Amino acid sequence: MSHKLISAALCFMPLVALAEEATAPKVKSPYTASAELGMLFKTGDTNSADVKAGFDFTHEAGAWKSTVNLGSLVKKSEEEDENGEDHFTTSDQKWTAVGQTNYTIDKASPNYIYANASYEDDRFSSFDNQSSISAGWGRRWYETEKTTLDADIGPGFKRDVVSATDTDPEEINTAFIVQAQALYTREINEHVLFKQLLVAKYAPKSDANSTYKARTSISTKLLETLQLKFSFTVDYNTDVDEDKENVNTETAMTLVYSF
Repeated sequence: MSHKLISAALCFMPLVALAEEATAPKVKSPYTASAELGMLFKTGDTNSADVKAGFDFTHEAGAWKSTVNLGSLVKKSEEEDENGEDHFTTSDQKWTAVGQTNYTIDKASPNYIYANASYEDDRFSSFDNQSSISAGWGRRWYETEKTTLDADIGPGFKRDVVSATDTDPEEINTAFIVQAQALYTREINEHVLFKQLLVAKYAPKSDANSTYKARTSISTKLLETLQLKFSFTVDYNTDVDEDKENVNTETAMTLVYSF
């Protein structure tokens, strides 16, 4: 009889182990990442093709939080050459990289110190590239189960490489800046997430270029790891060439895969 009990117990042990594994709390990974891709092809009176891609990476461990955001945009439009033949030529090309590290001063406090670096290469703007670094103080000003508001401010340094023209050579401008940024997130429901980002890089020097950015996005969950994202971005430069616009906007719809 004892042998039968032992055999039965041995048979149930794997089932018990599986049950314990299923009920055990999952350890949250300190790493999160997502990749997005969107394409738009237009035909008819004008033919064009747009490709937008991005990658976001976040690492959280203890008091540290680091994020890296990469983005690119390429647009090709059909244009007629001097021989009357149509060709696809690049009419817009931009890529960006932004990294930030936050250190929470005290677990019981919402205050943190940060360091930020950014780089932007926009082929068809007044600048070959624009880069900046900044460090300062920030705070989580508001937090509920579904909503957060983070904002930080600090001094920094900005470097603009102005594109060469037919009359002027390439020029490098540097300036001290005050950088301020805020990020508001709101989980509308379990499937929809709203984000609003504001970034200002103000150069006190009278003839220096200041930049401002506003990005609004709404992500809708399609599957557990797949979202559909709508975004609208406004970029403003205070000092540009006469044939360039101060304000540039970008509207995009992309698929985002989280892993």
